[in-house]
Amino acid sequence: MSALANHRFLKMNGLGNEIVVLDLRSTSLRVGAAEARAIAADPRSRFDQLMVLHDPATPGTDAYLRIYNTDGSESGACGNGTRCVAWAMAADPVMGRPGADRLVLETKAGLLPTERVSPTAFTVDMGPPRLGWQDIPLAVPFPDTLAVELRTRLPDAPELARPSAVSMGNPHAVFWVEDAAAYDLSAIGPKLEHDPVFPERANVSLAQVLAPDRILLRVWERGAGITRACGSAACAALVAAARKGLTGRKATVSLPGGDLVIEWRESDGHVLMTGETELEHEGILSPALFAGAA
Repeated sequence: MSALANHRFLKMNGLGNEIVVLDLRSTSLRVGAAEARAIAADPRSRFDQLMVLHDPATPGTDAYLRIYNTDGSESGACGNGTRCVAWAMAADPVMGRPGADRLVLETKAGLLPTERVSPTAFTVDMGPPRLGWQDIPLAVPFPDTLAVELRTRLPDAPELARPSAVSMGNPHAVFWVEDAAAYDLSAIGPKLEHDPVFPERANVSLAQVLAPDRILLRVWERGAGITRACGSAACAALVAAARKGLTGRKATVSLPGGDLVIEWRESDGHVLMTGETELEHEGILSPALFAGAA
């Protein structure tokens, strides 16, 4: 039986992006890929991202996060999930602590400072974007990652071509479209996620610029599929839009689950993401979940 059996979890969402928070601090436990897939398969703990808290690895930080996608793969960043962790550490009666309105969380992609701005809304400093082809990464050199040579077409839909590539701790391909609803994202997402130009796969976004301060976004998440919101994709879209002169450095990004306010701060190049969180329920991981997980 998995040592994760009978551990408490929180089922949350960030703008409909399904998040499970699992606190393994003060233990030596780790989540394996098969265990992550087993947790995702249970309707009560189904997730787009699983946020696992471990003891801090770096002095001055509050926790180390490991982030899992539905398929058991790991991700370096999840903005919506980080906001949910910030709420849990600030407000949950079991894992929270009074006054924890400012935190520094660490992932394999770097440090993520968070700040509570209302009872349920948080700002996450996602750090600076990575724009060099080798940092995203891409399989071959591109002198300008604002327009990567990549094209695809489905019947009865306009061609998708020349996405902007950005890393926000995970790789993103942002396609600029006139109508984000005109594409079957479930059909094109898997193909583009696994395109050879992205050696670590990619999150795929359809971005429709509505105004200099508003972007409409639909996202296929690497390892998870279509989600109602993706914070790092919203950050990537704003950075790329600002670089192309389509928006300013601050805009509202509207996703199927709701709005995020994204700012690419000029003073230090960091990207700030502000949005809501919601606690749905808490539960216990049943031993039966892990019967087939090795």
